[in-house]
Amino acid sequence: MRPGDELPPLRIPITRTLIVAGAVASRDYQDVHHDAELAREKGSPDIFMNILTTNGLVGRYITDHFGPESVLRKVAIRLGAPNHPGDTMVLTGTVTEVDGNTVDVRVVGANGLGHHVTGTVTVEVGR
Repeated sequence: MRPGDELPPLRIPITRTLIVAGAVASRDYQDVHHDAELAREKGSPDIFMNILTTNGLVGRYITDHFGPESVLRKVAIRLGAPNHPGDTMVLTGTVTEVDGNTVDVRVVGANGLGHHVTGTVTVEVGR
C-alpha cells in the first residue's frame, strides 16, 4: 500500500428504503428523510439521505476494502449534493499517506448531482 493507490469503486443504489432505514437506525426522525411531501414543501425534490447514513456507508467502504480486522481511527467527511432516491452514489478512494499500519484515504462519493460526500478516513489495518 502506497500513496496514490486507488481503492476499487463501490456503487451504491440510493433507494427510498436505504434513506428511510438509515434515518430510523440513526434515530434521525426529521421529516425530510422519510416524508416526500414535507421534503418538497421545504424545497427539496424528494427525501434525502442523512449524514449518519453517509458516514456509515463511507465506513463500510473502507472496512470492506481493508478487511474485518481494520479499525477506523478517524472519519472526517463533508456533505455536498444530496442523495435522492433513484440515484447511485459511487464511492472512490485514494491512499494519501501510509505510516506503519495506519493508512489515510481520501474518499469521494459522487452521484448524478455531483459530489455527495468528500473527506478523509484514517484506518488502522489488520496485522
